[in-house]
Amino acid sequence: MGKSKRRKLEEKRPKHSKPAYGSKLKKPVKPTRPSKPASKPQQTKACAAPTIPFDPSDRILLVGEGDFSFAYSLLTHHACTSLLATAFDSEAALLQKYPQARAHVDHLLADGQTVLYGVDATKLAAKEIRRGERWDRIVFNFPHVGGKSTDVNRQVRYNQELLVSFFRAVLPLLNPTNGSIIVTLFDGSPYSLWNIRDLARHVGLKVGRSFRFQSEAYPEYKHARTLGNIEGGGGWKGETRSARTYCFEVSETVAAGQGTGPNSDGVGQRKRKKGDESDSD
Repeated sequence: MGKSKRRKLEEKRPKHSKPAYGSKLKKPVKPTRPSKPASKPQQTKACAAPTIPFDPSDRILLVGEGDFSFAYSLLTHHACTSLLATAFDSEAALLQKYPQARAHVDHLLADGQTVLYGVDATKLAAKEIRRGERWDRIVFNFPHVGGKSTDVNRQVRYNQELLVSFFRAVLPLLNPTNGSIIVTLFDGSPYSLWNIRDLARHVGLKVGRSFRFQSEAYPEYKHARTLGNIEGGGGWKGETRSARTYCFEVSETVAAGQGTGPNSDGVGQRKRKKGDESDSD
């Protein structure tokens, strides 16, 4: 190749200029990543609707009522119009413990419902209770023998005996077709020590279902302490405590006339059989 041609080719090549001494080289710009879309706010799960184990057409027997606010709520807010509400205390003793009960009782009586005082939940011999058709729902909310002893073991025993005697007393009064015995207890100790499922099984009952008790499902209901109102109201409110409702049904063996039935000893512990209850929240 001639010199003239070589020069022309070299002139055509692009010349790279060197940076001046002391000047900084610019760093290559990194490609920016696309920004993540803003996370959507987590939606809180809606609270499940409370389970109401009562129908307006049910014949309902309530035992161990305190200030009769539960019976009042069933009548006024759930349209249950066949109620017989009973309390262990005499009328005078009950009104002294729960003065607010007067308004509830007056409303129940004005609506044609029946209210009885001095009724032992373990006997239920009153003619008003045994008259007519059998009961579709028999309810005992937060049963407790009261402050007979500060010894936990004795308290557990006393309350177990109360529940067993109650179960035995109500079995003959229950509608054999679709009747249920409904008991509500607080969660946790000492109530869990009562072993209510096992007590019921020993007298011929099974848990049809159980679910969280939601007091707000019963407007104007207030938990009544066995010992009566706390002076000044106090800070303790049973409605805010976690509790569970158990719906007991007659077991198949008792319905068929077999098994130990209501004459067996229910106090004690026994392993639970699988499939004898349904829990829901």
